[in-house]
Amino acid sequence: MPANSPSPSSALRLARGLLLVALVAAPAWVAVAAASGKVSDHARRDIERHRAMALAHEGAARCLEAGRPYEQCQRELQTACKGLAIGKYCGMRHEH
Repeated sequence: MPANSPSPSSALRLARGLLLVALVAAPAWVAVAAASGKVSDHARRDIERHRAMALAHEGAARCLEAGRPYEQCQRELQTACKGLAIGKYCGMRHEH
């Protein structure tokens, strides 16, 4: 790894920080946009689904961080995603 490259753990911390900022700032932006009439009902529902998917995936990450078995965390993710998005993993599945 080059000397300037962030370590995987610092990159993960940065990604978590950016997610937190997005989750904190997004509701305020949506409220302002909705109040100004710039967000359609369709867009607002889409925003809510994306936020719910992000929370489901954050829950899966926390489950894994807690040291619980991968299979258990996947089952919890499937439950949280049921009826929310395409596929049983909220439209997000990466390779292992």
